[in-house]
Amino acid sequence: MKLLFIDDEQTFLKYLAKRLIIDGFSVKTAFSGEEGVEAASKEDFDVAVVDLQMPGIDGIEVQKRLKDLQPGLPCIVLTGHASVENALESGKYNAFKFLSKPVDMDTLIATINAAYNDRVQKEQLASGSGTSQTGSKQEGAIAKLYGKFRKLYGVEK
Repeated sequence: MKLLFIDDEQTFLKYLAKRLIIDGFSVKTAFSGEEGVEAASKEDFDVAVVDLQMPGIDGIEVQKRLKDLQPGLPCIVLTGHASVENALESGKYNAFKFLSKPVDMDTLIATINAAYNDRVQKEQLASGSGTSQTGSKQEGAIAKLYGKFRKLYGVEK
């Protein structure tokens, strides 16, 4: 699974990226909103994790731009500055979940997996559940991969 992780706290971001890579994720890091949006304009991602408060463009604007570039990309908002107003604003751009720092690693991984599963389910519904033979083969491989992730991380459907 390809993650785009955007946070201006470089030490925090490097630590989480290393940890997620160890857990089997492919992680692209960006240290600013602008850098994250640029990465998303050049490459597709499965899930984005976005810090809310950053210099330059903030996490809400990043979410908006990511939705323009990759409409199906689920965004998990991660912030040390949680507020009801921020959560509501993020919700306007369909934030998958709003998590506060410091975040528990198991919670973050479970949320990433849930966001990815939700995305795949929406894509399957939009495509008519993959009636073509090629679609069925891909769904079978993806379903096996999900099963492995769920088993590995103890995530239930």
